[in-house]
Amino acid sequence: MPAADELYPPVQYGWGWVALALGVLVLLAAAAWLVIALTRPRRTITLAGAPAYTPLTADVLSRLRTEYLTDVQRVEDAYRAGNMDPRRANLELSRLVRRFVNEYSGLEAPVLALDDLIARGVDPALIDAIRRHYYPSIFQRGPAIDPVYGAEAARRVVTTWH
Repeated sequence: MPAADELYPPVQYGWGWVALALGVLVLLAAAAWLVIALTRPRRTITLAGAPAYTPLTADVLSRLRTEYLTDVQRVEDAYRAGNMDPRRANLELSRLVRRFVNEYSGLEAPVLALDDLIARGVDPALIDAIRRHYYPSIFQRGPAIDPVYGAEAARRVVTTWH
């Protein structure tokens, strides 16, 4: 059979495939832009003549301590005024102390059980407060321990935490 002398053009792609390819390219470009935009360091805007003040670590820590000592006093005052029962007051004190430890040192104290805290070797003041005041009041049957003692333990943790 003799070969034909005419040439046939290559098979053309349909418009759907071209649109799909362009869509994928646009998505890849958007993803690349998003990665670049989110990983660039942030620039801070400073006004001309404004002092560049960055709080000292000691200043931030003392402010944090003052804030939590105020919260502990607020819980104790609510208990003494009769607006909070002992079990609820001890629960709030436990939450405050654990949240303070988390903010101060980064330790995930709000989600760790007592055994986990002991295994991590945390400050004995925190272990003592949880073991003697908060856990018995929250989890055991019977009357709760007086939250005034729990507030003293919370103050001890807040003021002595390193």
